[in-house]
Amino acid sequence: MSNIAVQQGGGAMRAQVVRSVRLSPGFQRVTVTGDDLARLQWRGFDQWVRLFLPPAPGALLTHVPDRMTRLTYGRMLAIPAAERPVVRSYTLRAWRPESRELDVDFVLHGTDGVAGPWAARCDQGDPVALLDQGCGWPSPPVRRVVLAADETGLPAVAGILRDLPATTTGVAVVEVADAADRQALDAPAGVDVHWLVRRPDEAPGEATLRALADLPLPEFDRHAFAVGESTLATGVRRRLVRECGWSKSEVTFCGYWRS
Repeated sequence: MSNIAVQQGGGAMRAQVVRSVRLSPGFQRVTVTGDDLARLQWRGFDQWVRLFLPPAPGALLTHVPDRMTRLTYGRMLAIPAAERPVVRSYTLRAWRPESRELDVDFVLHGTDGVAGPWAARCDQGDPVALLDQGCGWPSPPVRRVVLAADETGLPAVAGILRDLPATTTGVAVVEVADAADRQALDAPAGVDVHWLVRRPDEAPGEATLRALADLPLPEFDRHAFAVGESTLATGVRRRLVRECGWSKSEVTFCGYWRS
């Protein structure tokens, strides 16, 4: 579930891998560049894209649409699997316009999935394509925030913390599977960042919901953002709205995946 609106614009941008670096046991950072990225409208915060990858190692990247709608997605599904690009949604971690370099962080789950293994094995020059889909963070005119995410939402929370006004206060809770996956975050001095390491016997989101029950939350002039595993995102929203009296409009949430 999600209450994040998709923004269409700019058309597909072609790029190539510059480098791929392991950040920690669970994260791989892929940097891409290309002349098309001159068209990127950098919005910061948790700006996200549809990322298109070749269907197999060494395959061509073709049939990339200029918009992602139900119609264009249906047309993609009609393309033979050997030619159909893989598409996933990813947050843009950083943008350096002077060198036209764009960073995307991938969560790794060993050989499971498609995008993570691609990120771990990709080489310089490998092709990608991107469709800008805007931001989930609505940039509300508030001074207090509550941010919650698991590792899949870490890039989004990191980007929001980086771009919030320096006077913002509040809490950010980030849950990861491995303590080594914690990252240095650029956050306003008034936002307390809490790192939680999920136990092997815990479901994603349990530690986050438990922590939020014990943390002081803002009572007014506020907005919350919860992303990651679906139970975490909907659980945070449910707790804030049903138990803490927040209005639904004060909570932006999105389930990135299901456990």
